[in-house]
Amino acid sequence: MGSASREALAQARTALGSGLDTNVGGELLQAARRIAESPALAAALGDASAPAQAKSQLVERLFSGLSAGARSVLTAAVQARWSNVAEFVSGIEELGIRAEGAANAALSDELLAVVGVIDRNHELQLSLGSKLADPAGKLALVQRLFQGKTSASALAVLSHLVASPRGRRLDATLRQAARLAADEAGSELATVTVAAPLTAEQQQRLARALERSAGRPVRITTVVDPALVGGIRVQIADDVIDGSVRARLADLRQQLAA
Repeated sequence: MGSASREALAQARTALGSGLDTNVGGELLQAARRIAESPALAAALGDASAPAQAKSQLVERLFSGLSAGARSVLTAAVQARWSNVAEFVSGIEELGIRAEGAANAALSDELLAVVGVIDRNHELQLSLGSKLADPAGKLALVQRLFQGKTSASALAVLSHLVASPRGRRLDATLRQAARLAADEAGSELATVTVAAPLTAEQQQRLARALERSAGRPVRITTVVDPALVGGIRVQIADDVIDGSVRARLADLRQQLAA
């Protein structure tokens, strides 16, 4: 995300504040999908050169069905200056996910649990990952599978990401959504990739070490990848610590080829 978009997102996040209704996150996700599906609307609202007042009036006219809280967040977003229209749309989506995370402290864990279900079911992966499948069919599938098994906020985020993929992998967007939800709840989400499962004691030691480094609580999700051979790979946000044997072998091959 460009520097202007990061500043715009930070500005819009102040509108989330406290005291918003619990339905604001879902409403913002609906708005993000509606905007993404209309290039003309996305261009009108995300145009940095357009007058802020005109964009605010457009929000009031087109999104009058949203709650006052959701419209206030959306208005703050359109008044900011984004690097480009695509990042504006992504920003609205992030605001919706963060609002859901603020309303549900367990959202991050729920989204990761959904990822686990999808990862363990090859047929489900194919059904949700197919670019040829009907989006409405995918949406009906996840709602049938997860309705009543996850919270309303987790289902809202999942349904949005399925219905509005925008060329992205579902597992990747779910993990990113989990990271945003964790951040909104005041913690970091670390993805730890290992060649073999960690023991409970190893996970606790690693969590303590990462918390000292991050300066706040760290929630760990573990991915087992035998291809690493040994060692560990840790990713927190955009930071990656790769101490795996595979990474060291790759470095050695590069040195020998130089």
